[in-house]
Amino acid sequence: MAESAYQNLSRRERQIMAIVFARGEASVADVMDDLPDPLSRSAVRTFLRILEQKGQLKHRKRGRKLFYQPTAARRRVGRSAFRHVLETFFGGSLESAVAAYLSDTRSPLGADELKKLGDLINEAKRRGR
Repeated sequence: MAESAYQNLSRRERQIMAIVFARGEASVADVMDDLPDPLSRSAVRTFLRILEQKGQLKHRKRGRKLFYQPTAARRRVGRSAFRHVLETFFGGSLESAVAAYLSDTRSPLGADELKKLGDLINEAKRRGR
């Protein structure tokens, strides 16, 4: 699956993918339970089938149930989505994105996370990035 294909999904398809990523695998009932504004069983099955046709999901059968899993690692898709957000909303500037996040008073950054971020920045400096 091309990670960039993830960006072309509808809002509902992205919601369903988020549920499957969070669970690792999900049945129709799992998706129905986790959707913020539920759909009918047949609608969820249709979305899952479409996501499978788009190469985003694969399924396996256990008993009478189908369980859907992402075809790409969450981290890989996340990196691609993050690059897309950087380009779309921040002109490719990581500095602008981080500044926007840090200036949001609702951002739940504690001392531990700030230290980890500082460590990551120092490591990137050592590597010459």
